[in-house]
Amino acid sequence: MSAGPVVLAGDAHPALAADIARRCGAPLLACPVAAFADGETRVRIEGELAGADLYVVQPTCAPTNERLTTLALMADAARAAGAARITALVPYFGYARQDVRKHPGEPRSAQLAARLLAAAGVDRLVALDLHSPALESAFTMPVVHLLADEALLPALRAWALPKPMIVSPDAGGLKRAQRCAGALGAPLAVLAKTRPRADVAQALEVLGDVRGRDCVILDDMASTGGTIAAAAEALRAAGAQSVHALFVHAVLAPGALERLGAARLGRVATTDSVPPPPAARLEVIGIAPLLAAALTRLAAH
Repeated sequence: MSAGPVVLAGDAHPALAADIARRCGAPLLACPVAAFADGETRVRIEGELAGADLYVVQPTCAPTNERLTTLALMADAARAAGAARITALVPYFGYARQDVRKHPGEPRSAQLAARLLAAAGVDRLVALDLHSPALESAFTMPVVHLLADEALLPALRAWALPKPMIVSPDAGGLKRAQRCAGALGAPLAVLAKTRPRADVAQALEVLGDVRGRDCVILDDMASTGGTIAAAAEALRAAGAQSVHALFVHAVLAPGALERLGAARLGRVATTDSVPPPPAARLEVIGIAPLLAAALTRLAAH
């Protein structure tokens, strides 16, 4: 096996794995994923792994349960085949929203998913814009937490909005918005928001003067699309000249694209941390350069 890095493509985003391998000049191994008659996931890695510095590309996007299980099975198979080190490249890490027990009887899903990957043989994890930076503490293994700013900022600059203003849809995303606003020299606004129940967001108040501004709602993910739609409505009511949206992870549960389409947004962009939906009116920002650069740095140590 080559002394350099080796990329293994999972079934979640093989195109991204191929792009990363090409940029790194690394061999790309396939791992066909099938199912037994009863529905159990079956994997088999094609290629020699003895002594390999292996990088498994597998965002845990929908169907999240299957993607996570497949990632664990690939890691276990690679470890048994003699891989010297296994790094999971998980640009979108699912199970990141239930990381604390708010009520009795609830699990800490993020911590459980982390333990599963560690038990399967993953030595290190690379993630992009975790839902909460505090999630790094859920992992017993080293975590490389990449920020999407490097990919997002060129796209924002290319939009050349006349009077740009960066908007965080909630307090949790304020640091991300502050970084981008600072880099662009643009003002910042934030929305005060309540969430009556899971996956339902209600924007309440715009904090900041958005009158006459070209507002860009910046978020880590769009799941139901409700947060962005509610934010857009609140911003227009507060006098925004135009409203656009930029989010890192296009989780996009059923109905989300329709909700975003009805929100009367200008430009809408996301990254390809998960496979972008076909025929959607989304500008897609490639993150392979960011992940390939991280892989190259890690492989050198």
